[in-house]
Amino acid sequence: MHSQSETGRVTTLTIAEAAERTGLTAHTLRYYERDGLMLDQVERAASGHRRYSDRDVAWIELITRLRATGMPIRDVRRYAALVREGAGNEAERLALLLSHRELVERKLAEVTAHLRAIDHKIALYESKVEGTA
Repeated sequence: MHSQSETGRVTTLTIAEAAERTGLTAHTLRYYERDGLMLDQVERAASGHRRYSDRDVAWIELITRLRATGMPIRDVRRYAALVREGAGNEAERLALLLSHRELVERKLAEVTAHLRAIDHKIALYESKVEGTA
């Protein structure tokens, strides 16, 4: 859905604005579109330039989170395809996301264990530094 300005006109973002908003490069945004990761074709202005809606930006932010948490491009592409297909495949979407969530939880537990080891070493050094001060 597009947002509306005070004049009632629908507002969209240029690729540069969408890149700035999402923290991605214009090259990455073009890649997402070309590789079938977007929900819909990105609108084009009369000039042919891409125009990103609020819905496009929200979707980009979701797939950025999925990628940042380690979801492979093929799974992101599959998830996007399922969402594009519409109602009726929610169980498959859920299974895909639950599987990814399990992976993220395993990675989080591993990083948490590493953090505990680092905290242990910090505590050892802090006690030595405080004991010599």
